[in-house]
Amino acid sequence: MRIDVGIMYWGLGATHQEQRDICLEAERLGYERIWVAEGYGSDAATILGWLAAQTSTIGIGSAMFQIPARTPAMTAMTGATLDVLSGGRMCLGLGASGPQVAEGWHGVPFAPLQAVREYVDIVRLVLRRERLSYQGTVYQVPLPARGMRALKLSISPVHANMPIYLGTMGPRGCALAGEIADGWMPMFLSPAHFTELFGQHLVAGARRSERQLSALDVNPSLQLSIDQDLARARDRLRPLLALYVGGMGTREQNFYHRLVTRYGFGEAADEVQRLYLAGRREDAELALPDELIDAVSLCGPAEVIADRLQLFAEVGISHLTVTPALGTTGVDRISQLRELAGIAGLARAELPLDPVAD
Repeated sequence: MRIDVGIMYWGLGATHQEQRDICLEAERLGYERIWVAEGYGSDAATILGWLAAQTSTIGIGSAMFQIPARTPAMTAMTGATLDVLSGGRMCLGLGASGPQVAEGWHGVPFAPLQAVREYVDIVRLVLRRERLSYQGTVYQVPLPARGMRALKLSISPVHANMPIYLGTMGPRGCALAGEIADGWMPMFLSPAHFTELFGQHLVAGARRSERQLSALDVNPSLQLSIDQDLARARDRLRPLLALYVGGMGTREQNFYHRLVTRYGFGEAADEVQRLYLAGRREDAELALPDELIDAVSLCGPAEVIADRLQLFAEVGISHLTVTPALGTTGVDRISQLRELAGIAGLARAELPLDPVAD
C-alpha cells in the first residue's frame, strides 16, 4: 500500500510549524507525498514552497488548487515554479471546489465540468511550453479580436508531464477524471461502495481515452485516528465530518451531504445538516452514525486499521492519503503517522525515532 499524508489549512488543521514537523517526519518514515489543502484561509502554494525548501525526497502536491481562484495559466506557472524549487517533486491536484467557495468567496460562477476539462487542457499545454493558443467553450486565450499574440511559459518545469489529479465526486466528475486525469483523489471514499458507485464511471471515462483504468491512480483522502478505544477514535473524527456533511455549502448545494446519502445515510445526513446550519455543531457531531464514520475513515485499534487497509486493497485501491485526526496536537499527529507506518509496513518505519520530532 502506497500512503501519502494530507495537511489541512491553518485554522482547521495544524499551524505552519506543526505542518513542517509532520512533513519532515513523514519524509523520514517513508511516506510518498505530502498534500497541502486550501479553503478560504492559508493558500496551498505558499505552504508547498516553504515545505519544499525544508525537505529533499518526499513528493509535494496541492489538494486541491481551487480552479475558481486561479487562471489555468497561473496554475501552470505555480506548478512549474514549485516543480523547479522542489527538484521535480511537484504534483498538481485541481478541484472546482463548491458553489459556496467559488461564488461566495472568489466571486466567480461555479465551474461546470466543461470548464474543468478545458482548464486541464490549458495547464498541460502551458507545462509543455507550447504557445498558449486555445479557443474553447469556456476559455479563450488570447482573447479573440484583440490582436494579442500567444505566449509560452518562460521557465521549464522539471517534468513537462507533471501528474494532474482531480478531486471530483459525482458520476460525471468521476468519468471526467477517468478520461483526462493522471489521478483521482476523492474525499470520504467508502471502499464498500467503490465499485458500485464510482468504478463504472471511472472505467467509462478511461474508455473514452482508450486506456485501462489501471492508468488512473485512485488515491482516496481519508481521516486517520488510531486508538485502542474505538469510541474515542471516532470522536476525534466527528468535527471534520460534521463540517463537511452539515456545513460545507448550502442546504441545497452540499456535495458531501449527497455523497453520504448515496452511501445510505440520507436521514442521518439531513439531521446533521439541520443541526449544523442551526449553529448546533456539537449536536451535529453526535448525530453522525458510528457506521458512517467507520465507512469513510481509518479509525480504531491497529488491527482494525490493518483490516481496513486490506479492504481497500481488495477493491483494487493501493494508494491512500491519510490526514491525522484534527483537533489533536502536532505531536499526536506524528505519533499517528508513526503507528500507521508500522501497520502498513512502510520501508523506513523501523528507523530510530527522531528526538527533535518528539
